[in-house]
Amino acid sequence: MPPRWPREPDRQDPDYRRLDDRMNFAVHVAIFAACNSGLWFFNNLSQASWSWAVWVTGGWLSILLAHMIYIFAIANYTSTSATKN
Repeated sequence: MPPRWPREPDRQDPDYRRLDDRMNFAVHVAIFAACNSGLWFFNNLSQASWSWAVWVTGGWLSILLAHMIYIFAIANYTSTSATKN
């Protein structure tokens, strides 16, 4: 059963933004795992020497780590509902 949000979803709500960003990160990790496991499976199955496979995995992993650092260390989830004058 998917997670349920107890109130009306609003991107201005800091708790909702935090949950949304973490769920997007989880999707990013899942896509990374699926694509790279397939890449390396077919690399080993065909006994190919795809030198670019290392670069694809390494580059994507570095982007994934940057995404993780942003979500868990840099992102500011304070309330953005301050009134503007």
